[in-house]
Amino acid sequence: MPHPHTGSSDPESVNAGVWQAYGAHHLRRGTVLEEAERLDWGLPGVGPGAEILGELAGRRVLDLGCGTARHAAHLVRAHGAVVDAVEASATQYERARARYGSLPGLRLVRADAVEHLRTAGPYDVVYSVNAVPYLDPRRLLPALATALAPGGTLCFSALHTNSLGDGPSSVLESRPEPLRFAGGGEHTVRMWVLAPQVWEELLAEHGLRVEGVDVLDPPEPGNQASYRIFRARRPARVSSRPRTGLPPVAHAALGVGAILYGPHGLLLGRHRRGTWELPGGTVEPGESLQEAVVRELAEETGLVTAPSDVRLLGTLVDHVGGVVRMTVASVVTAWRGEPADQPDERVGDWRWYDLEHLPPALFVCSAQALTAWRPGLPIDHLPARFTPYAQ
Repeated sequence: MPHPHTGSSDPESVNAGVWQAYGAHHLRRGTVLEEAERLDWGLPGVGPGAEILGELAGRRVLDLGCGTARHAAHLVRAHGAVVDAVEASATQYERARARYGSLPGLRLVRADAVEHLRTAGPYDVVYSVNAVPYLDPRRLLPALATALAPGGTLCFSALHTNSLGDGPSSVLESRPEPLRFAGGGEHTVRMWVLAPQVWEELLAEHGLRVEGVDVLDPPEPGNQASYRIFRARRPARVSSRPRTGLPPVAHAALGVGAILYGPHGLLLGRHRRGTWELPGGTVEPGESLQEAVVRELAEETGLVTAPSDVRLLGTLVDHVGGVVRMTVASVVTAWRGEPADQPDERVGDWRWYDLEHLPPALFVCSAQALTAWRPGLPIDHLPARFTPYAQ
């Protein structure tokens, strides 16, 4: 199962401890599971198999929260996939390595799921059998969306109704669920058991297009546990989100966007509303455009630059709700420091992105600035009139 990196009392840390104990329990018992004959999503033999992942031969595949890696091994052997199988529990990883450590085409990785996603993409296919609900979606989905290659497929199963008949929640919170060990013993995990509409809204918020939801109900009378499989795709082109339709304050119809591109990639941060953005903001009274870039960069990221290191590209003009707005796109050619979240700022989680692996759901002003800078970038956005400055 995935592994958190937060405090010991939060839900993800509780889950990490339980899955560590679960793996240790089966190591002591010497439990050997049968080889997987198909990809089961929660109820053995019920529902679709690997066919919903599409063609797998030669594609780069990620099994997120692989456990003993039975399903990953099946995809390698039966479908010719090249699979990274990620597991954070040391004991579960030990079980997987003992059984499949030498299987060609399968790479077993012990890592926190989110940290792996942030550094190892892009994947053509990401799938997860019942592991996703053990992680906070607010931490997982931003990394998951950007680790998926444009046009790539995401499939994961999630608990819908538990064995007591308790259905999913419409509130984005974890809840206690029992995890029973073979041979006796029970622990309590924390799971995000969410209604399908909530999952679909979360996926859409992160730029993933839901293509279907499969219902997995048990065939046995009296068994109330059921699951849902969510099938989503990242669009082949990078999407953008419109700005708010509310009119700006009198001086805030003019803004600046700063493009920082270097050896590590392009700098983007995540706004509280969920969009990915360039550093930037509104021009304050009395500032030059270059001074506004310098100030906004320091306020949002902690990076230091000078007005002489700011190259203005041109003005983008569009309108929302009848209000004409202008954004001046700029390139920062030199800076000092490392980007970091700043107190009381609405944008944070600053990261460097490869231009061929930009995250979905860019803020429309940032998307417009990036295509003005490099028109060939595969970014979709509302049109804006761009007037370049003479260089």
